[in-house]
Formats: sequence, structure tokens, C-alpha cells
Amino acid sequence: MTVRASRIYEAPTPSDGRRVLVDRLWPRGVAKADAHIDVWPKDLTPSTELRKWFHSGAGTFEEFSRRYEAELAEPEAAAALDELRTQVAEGPVTLLTAAKDVGHSHVAVLLRVLG
Repeated sequence: MTVRASRIYEAPTPSDGRRVLVDRLWPRGVAKADAHIDVWPKDLTPSTELRKWFHSGAGTFEEFSRRYEAELAEPEAAAALDELRTQVAEGPVTLLTAAKDVGHSHVAVLLRVLG
């Protein structure tokens, strides 16, 4: 099982495997033709409300993680997560995000849940 995270602004590499955009919003400054995205499962991303809450500075990363994991347990997100697990089992997957601090973002939570 090979799954890793990368910023969408980094150039694609042959080792990326399937490239999965895990942000709810399309990243600024990236043309869709240049992104080389294989799939964009919006059901797997944090809800707009949770994203806005976290970016407002109202809570900690630990609380964000807890709330996001609860969202991932909801039916639509759970189905998208199962599909992602299937893709990871089939070969390398790179989770793409525009987040500047990938280690303190929803991507870190996804990596932990997948691991």
C-alpha cells in the first residue's frame, strides 16, 4: 500500500500513481488541464462548515481531526473512503491538496485513517 500527500502546485511525477484531489474547492492558479487529476471525490473532503470553522482559528487541530473523522463515518464519505482504500490497494495513490501545511490539514487525517 503506497499512499502519500503532495501539494497540487508541485509537478506530477511518474511515481504519483493515481492522483486524487482531496480539497472541496478547486485550487487557485491551477488550470484543470495542467493538474493531471484522476479523481476528485468531494464527498471525502471536510464539509464547508468544518473547513470554515477550522480556518477561523476557533479550534485546535485535534478537535478538527475528531470532527473530520466523524464526517468520514457518514454514509457518503464512508463510501468515498472505501473507494479510496480500493484504489490504494491497486497501486500508488497521491493525495493532492492546496494546503500550505499538509501535516496540519485534513490530508494528515486521511493518511492516518488510511494507514
